[in-house]
Amino acid sequence: MAESVSRGRNVVITGLGAITPLGNTVEEFWDGLIHGRSGISRVTRFDPSRLDTQIGGEIKDFDPELYMDRREIRRNDLYVRYALAAAHQAMHDAGLGDGPPDPSRSGTIIGTGIGGIVTFEDQHRVMMEKGPGRVSPFFIPMMIANMASGQVSIRWNLKGPNFTTVSACASGAHAVGEAYMAIQQGQADLMVAGGAEATLTELCFAGFCSEKAMSTRNDEPERASRPFDAERDGFVMGEGAGVVVLEEEEHARKRGATIVARLAGYGLSGDAHHITAPAPEGEGAARAMRMALDDGGIALEDVGYINAHGTSTPLNDKNETAAVKSVFGDHARRLALGSTKSMTGHLLGAAGGIELVASALAVARGILPPTINYEHADPDCDLDCVPNEAREQAVQVAISNSLGFGGHNVCLAVRRHA
Repeated sequence: MAESVSRGRNVVITGLGAITPLGNTVEEFWDGLIHGRSGISRVTRFDPSRLDTQIGGEIKDFDPELYMDRREIRRNDLYVRYALAAAHQAMHDAGLGDGPPDPSRSGTIIGTGIGGIVTFEDQHRVMMEKGPGRVSPFFIPMMIANMASGQVSIRWNLKGPNFTTVSACASGAHAVGEAYMAIQQGQADLMVAGGAEATLTELCFAGFCSEKAMSTRNDEPERASRPFDAERDGFVMGEGAGVVVLEEEEHARKRGATIVARLAGYGLSGDAHHITAPAPEGEGAARAMRMALDDGGIALEDVGYINAHGTSTPLNDKNETAAVKSVFGDHARRLALGSTKSMTGHLLGAAGGIELVASALAVARGILPPTINYEHADPDCDLDCVPNEAREQAVQVAISNSLGFGGHNVCLAVRRHA
């Protein structure tokens, strides 16, 4: 095994929370993944008939009253409600239902790509139709991107590091990585981290449709997201939240916590190339992967599974495949490169959070989720994507890639807990 360049403390995952198009608990999410179910359907949140893309990964049957009272619901944007729900699950899963042992040594970082767009659009309509005097006094605190972290901090009395990462589709992964660093460097012993997003609005759809970025396979919603397939035609937007509880390993052991897996490495880079397109051959993504492996002292052959960014867009999947080949060389042919976005759609700023949850469970349970809808081989995407059916396979290390508009690249490495 390569020697770790990191000199910090070990960080472990002790709690998981997920609100996803496949289900509103971690177990529902995981069951949907390993059975290859699609969470994509025709959008019902608004009438999509005027748009080229009319499908998405909506959250279904979400009951916010399980996690907050009605006044809190009214005063929080939808993305914050998702974050609070996922954080509640993660804290209880970690055995911290009464709060952290030491609030001053506990913090939170929740990323989001866009923040409170639902509130923004609603209050804009109010102003246009009824005048500025009718705009809600809660408009700003409901809309701003940092409020998921703020509300999670308030709810759980987390008085340590508290901020938000906003880096498009890498936001959730950046949040987890920065929380890992806070623990590793001794700024905290416990962190609640992940991502949340609620962007299934007509305006967001219109913007992505104008960009020609989303799939238009409206007559077959469940088959629209098809990462690495030669006939992929764009991503499918989803919504939700994925949150984890991270702890310094001895802190977790002393309180008798159940350890899911070890968060073993964090890499990040910038493409410095284009506002939306990835760098040629995935050069920036490759550097992030190498950094995560170096940070964790992880040998190439120890990696058995990569939860790919895998958006189902022509450029992303091709370039990410090239990046994996450049990092892993011959070993790239022996590892699995799968995309759970085939089932959830792309949760934008929440993607890194839920995909870390999936990666941690893959390592802990020895099951690799499939890439569904894989039907047509693409010579540019010729690695093992775990096509169509889950696979029982023990892996020592999984890595999760998140790549955002603006050239933001993040890689998180998860090691099986002995």
